[in-house]
Amino acid sequence: MSSLFRTKSIEQSMHDTDEPGQRLRKNLSAVDLTVFGVGVIIGTGIFVLTGQQAARNAGPAIVLSFALAGVVCALAALCYAEFASTVPVAGSAYTFSYATLGQFIAWIIGWDLCLELALGAAVVSRGWSAYLQDLLNLPTWLAGDKAVPDWGAIFVVVALTVVSILGAKLSGRVTGTLVVVKVAVVLFVIGLGLFFVKAANYQPFIPPAETAERQSGADAPLLQILVGMTPQHFGWFGIVAAASIVFFAYIGFDVVATTAEETRRPQRDVPWGIIGSLVICAVLYMATSFVVTGMVKYTDLDTAAPLAKAFDVVGQGWAADLIALGAVCGITSVILVLLLGQSRVSFAMARDGLLPPVLAKVHPRFGTPWVMSTITGVIVAVLAGFVPLSELSELTSIGTLFAFVVVSLGVVVLRRKRPDLPRAFRVPGVPWLPLASVLASLWLMLNLPVVTWVRFLIWMVAGLVLYLVYGMRRATLADPRPDTPSTPAPRA
Repeated sequence: MSSLFRTKSIEQSMHDTDEPGQRLRKNLSAVDLTVFGVGVIIGTGIFVLTGQQAARNAGPAIVLSFALAGVVCALAALCYAEFASTVPVAGSAYTFSYATLGQFIAWIIGWDLCLELALGAAVVSRGWSAYLQDLLNLPTWLAGDKAVPDWGAIFVVVALTVVSILGAKLSGRVTGTLVVVKVAVVLFVIGLGLFFVKAANYQPFIPPAETAERQSGADAPLLQILVGMTPQHFGWFGIVAAASIVFFAYIGFDVVATTAEETRRPQRDVPWGIIGSLVICAVLYMATSFVVTGMVKYTDLDTAAPLAKAFDVVGQGWAADLIALGAVCGITSVILVLLLGQSRVSFAMARDGLLPPVLAKVHPRFGTPWVMSTITGVIVAVLAGFVPLSELSELTSIGTLFAFVVVSLGVVVLRRKRPDLPRAFRVPGVPWLPLASVLASLWLMLNLPVVTWVRFLIWMVAGLVLYLVYGMRRATLADPRPDTPSTPAPRA
């Protein structure tokens, strides 16, 4: 039982990064990390959620919902930034948990991240296929929602898996190109849309509150079941309700921390990458939502393609294809970064012995975890090609929020256990700011449906069984190596 809560020292984590055959190549900069962050954050959320939540919950005050969701993410982002600058090792929340809360919690978080990243990549791949089918008018048997297997989704996963194996730097260049196109389309929407904004569409900015129909059964939010709260549309409660949904448009900045070990100056560059990408995306989200709700009355935006609908209404339908192109590029970069993050988390777990060590093989030429990347690509391609994952997409959200809770608590624990560690970035207001991050994340988790919680618990029980059968007995900490250094890590 004592092994369940044995922590892996920061010094040993750093030492393992130099193991022969398991050393990742360091060639990423702060710009690369910011591009990765923007690449994975801006996806379908800005192209879909903006209009839908304005119509259903917030009205033009959807701008405030994006701001509120951005603040919640910023709380967690600060905690990730401190950890990544202190423990610049692949694995993100998994590695941070191992250093603070012990092996068992680290396994739970690693298993949780596998759910978040792999399932997220599969879901987004199907969305990519649907956008491509609509943009190029492809046959419905080849790509899109009706295709089984979805060859479009399989193709994009296989292609991006090859890119991820060829090197993090190449992945950064591909992501950078896609991000330029994606951001250019978003700026185009904002710039052109400003010419069609009408002040009357902002009235009322915060529509009066309306009582929403109570949901029943497994589809009801857990908070409604626990306290019997009556949901509301619009008003201030509607703004908060919309924030709990558009929050998921920000998911992805935490993936930047998984590349810390491949960064040339992680103590400085990783915090810049995490916080910089989040700020850029928050500004773009708020500007886009402000313009779109000014172009068209918010009641007319409840559609799967609200941005295209807005330009159709003002007589600029030609812009719809350009927006669809931006969506395809945006989703492509999301898939690539999710595949990178998944392979790095699993690689770190294999290096620690919690998964078979063969998965921690690094390619001698490209310096990437090619075995884990290949396995990840195969699994994601199968899921994306054959399994209808639309109902499971909320699992990605609950997995992310759970990781936020653990990382935020870990900052407080590590400050108390190892105050001597050099921290290139420090979260202000410890312990209050991390605790605020925990409470905000828990609040958003409680707003998710009961069925999502049930599926999440089933996944976690499966991971617990695998840990007891294999990971707990094979972990490298069960047999500490005598040559592991015990001296403090060098100051950044």
